[in-house]
Amino acid sequence: TDIDGCLSVPFVTPDWEVISSIRELNRRSVREPAIPPLSICSGRPFAYVEAVTQWLDIMRPVVFESAGIFDSKEYQVSTNPVFDDTASEKIKELQRWLKSEIIPRHKGMILEFSKHMDAGLIHPDKEIIMEVYPRIYEYVDGNYSDFEVHYTDVSINIVAKSNNKQTGIQDLCDLLGLNVSEAAYIGDSSGDIPGLKIVGMPFAPANASDEVKKVAREAPYESTRGVRWAYEQIIAYNKKKITQETESSI
Repeated sequence: TDIDGCLSVPFVTPDWEVISSIRELNRRSVREPAIPPLSICSGRPFAYVEAVTQWLDIMRPVVFESAGIFDSKEYQVSTNPVFDDTASEKIKELQRWLKSEIIPRHKGMILEFSKHMDAGLIHPDKEIIMEVYPRIYEYVDGNYSDFEVHYTDVSINIVAKSNNKQTGIQDLCDLLGLNVSEAAYIGDSSGDIPGLKIVGMPFAPANASDEVKKVAREAPYESTRGVRWAYEQIIAYNKKKITQETESSI
C-alpha cells in the first residue's frame, strides 16, 4: 500500500481504529494462509516510512522514496543500482532549482527534507500544487529527459524514470521471491501508476485521481477504509482459491 492518500490523509490525524484493524489483519497473516503479509511502497522519505512500518507491525521489507528498500527485520537499507552517482547529482541539481526558482514564490511551500533519490516539495494547498506543477513538468521535460514528475494533492515529486515505483515493487518482489503478478498494490496518485500497472491486483481508493482509477479497481471508500476494503477483497480471493485447490486435490 501507498501511505499518503491511502493509509492516511496528509496533515490529518490517522483513523486509528481502521489503521488498527489493518495492523491486526497483517498480524494474522503469520498464521492464516489466506491473509497476505502487508508491505508499503511510498514516495515518502525513509524516516516516515519506517515509522508507519512500526505502526502496522510490518515484518516484510518496505519501499521508501519510490524505489529504496528498507528491511526492518535486518535493519538494512538498499537502493537499485540504476540510482548511481550521476542520478544522485541530478537530484541535487533539481533540489537546488526548486529552492531557488519555485519555493520562494509560494509561502508555506518547503522542500521535502531528508530525501536522497527524489526532488520533492510539499504545500498543504492543492491549488498551489496544481499551479506550480506545469512549470516544474515543463522544466524537467526540457532539461532532464530521464526523469519524470508526479503530483499528489500536497506534493510534487521528481524521480528518475528508471527508479520509480515500478522499480520499487519489482525489487521488493524479487527480494521476496515473488512474481509481480502475485502482488497487490493500492495507490491514489500519478506516481503510483507505474507500480499499479505491473501487479496482479491493482486497487485505488475512492479519493484517487481519475488517471489512477483507469488502471486500478476502485474501492467504495476513501483512503484508510479503502485500503482495508482492498485487503479484504484479496483475502476473500485467496480463501476462494485455497478452497478450490483443496477440493481439486481430493
